[in-house]
Amino acid sequence: MSYCTHRDLKDIYPSIDEFDTKTPLYNWVVHSGSLYRADNSGLITQLFANGQDLGSAQANSGAVTSNGQWFYETSLDAIYYYNSASNPNDMLMESGDDWATVIARYILNATNYLDSRLDGKLPRKQFKDQDGNYDYILIRTTALIACSFLIRASQPNSEISEALFTEAEANIQALNTGTTKLSWQISGDASQGIVREGTVNGNLRIIDTRGEYVGVYDKIGVKITTAGKLGVAKYSFWEGDSNNLGSERMNNSESSSYSDFIKGDYQPVGRGLYVRFAGDTGDQATLNDYWEIEVHGRSETTDMGIPASIRMTRR
Repeated sequence: MSYCTHRDLKDIYPSIDEFDTKTPLYNWVVHSGSLYRADNSGLITQLFANGQDLGSAQANSGAVTSNGQWFYETSLDAIYYYNSASNPNDMLMESGDDWATVIARYILNATNYLDSRLDGKLPRKQFKDQDGNYDYILIRTTALIACSFLIRASQPNSEISEALFTEAEANIQALNTGTTKLSWQISGDASQGIVREGTVNGNLRIIDTRGEYVGVYDKIGVKITTAGKLGVAKYSFWEGDSNNLGSERMNNSESSSYSDFIKGDYQPVGRGLYVRFAGDTGDQATLNDYWEIEVHGRSETTDMGIPASIRMTRR
């Protein structure tokens, strides 16, 4: 499980691919025929020729008999490479790991590092939002750490690496203290609802909520059921029941909980919560425009990071 991708690293630091960890290999000599050897190469687990991954090593130097085959002799610290068409001194020969493999390893290391730094009371299984994606603060922080680690591997004193890591540390502190909210956490204003637009083509839109939801939790569905201007257009809303949340009942075309003309003032969407539609003069609502309002009950406990206590003793 990793919190970010290679694309996220490039979004943080577009030049990150410059820190590919491959090492050039020089001073190839003819060992015999078309078999070349480079001494004092250092440990080689993968060989690349002009950027091409040459695959797995052969069992021994005697088995290196076809173009592109290679073998690293540990006891001699020598690399053998076969090429009957080109001299490897005229090619870009490199050792190291495939860049995608390196990126995946650093991302996993960054993910594990972040996990180890986050407060143990934060439930990892709830780090994804309603769409199954990780919260952006987790994605960004992991990418910052991975970029910092990659840059630091070749430039230990890099100011860029330090700046990236400083931002990551600030994010970690914000997550641990609760000053940054994750999508699963109930905030102080959660009872006022989070409005998410579905398909909205008209210019009359929900622009505000008012009141506090007195239930426990729901995703209220709101849909335009009659198109038109203020006073002509009608909306309906769907509350959850024992089987489905309100938005699911709306999508399933079940009977609505309430319907009324859109008047431009605050109008009910269930259990103490109200919304207001607004637009410019002459704007109209379009049939089947819809919204989802995620809401928690006003009596629900607010999720905040709580500092853990420590035992102190006198010496």
